[in-house]
Amino acid sequence: MRLKDRVAIVTGGGRGLGRAYCLKLAEEGAKVVVADINIDNANNVVKEIENAGGESFAFKVDVSSESETEGLAKATIEKFEKIDILVNNAAYMAECSYKPLTAYTVEEWDRCYSVNVKGVWLCSKAVIPHMQERKKGKIINIASGTIHIGQPLLLPYVSSKGAVHVMTRCMARELGDFNINVNCISPGYVPETEGMQQMAGKPLGMDMQITVMQSIRRQQHPRDLVGTLVFLASDDSNFITGQLIEVDGGLAMH
Repeated sequence: MRLKDRVAIVTGGGRGLGRAYCLKLAEEGAKVVVADINIDNANNVVKEIENAGGESFAFKVDVSSESETEGLAKATIEKFEKIDILVNNAAYMAECSYKPLTAYTVEEWDRCYSVNVKGVWLCSKAVIPHMQERKKGKIINIASGTIHIGQPLLLPYVSSKGAVHVMTRCMARELGDFNINVNCISPGYVPETEGMQQMAGKPLGMDMQITVMQSIRRQQHPRDLVGTLVFLASDDSNFITGQLIEVDGGLAMH
């Protein structure tokens, strides 16, 4: 087990990619805090982890709330005594629709940025003092492959994920002296997740169009991402920080 006795927080851990991250971290020995705005979903993931012999608990959190993210960090330390890993996965995506940039409302824009950008900052802000004190920590932000291809009809979401990429670099520069690694995963298109299935207005034939543009020409699954996550959470990546890692079947190359 590569993460035995580590403590990990996964925001948006109640479904989709977040659920996959939680299950894999637990499989590798981590004690996992499943943080989600939907507590029922979070509790379901906790049950899966516990049924497999792992340790976990659920915490209801709106990552755009400073008091709630502070409460998440406090509850984790009270329960497990430390925080080793933060996975900033929570995102406002399923609630979006594919539509022209002029069709989005100010309220939709603000909510997207409140969760996807401010949420990453607030969750990080809540755990960083603890990591600084311990001189150790792993922060893994989740961006999106859409930031590299100029994805149309999703401007609030795509631009917010571009901000997450840039934040990763800034955070890595600032936190390196404290032995805190900050990296970013850029998933490709994962059509089977609940979020993607719920989004309205998806262009006809989009699944196949993206698949044929990849070097590995099959649909991406959540299991394709968890190995990279474990690597970034483990000691194997101790000299890697500020990096964006594409896990997209070779869709984007730089």
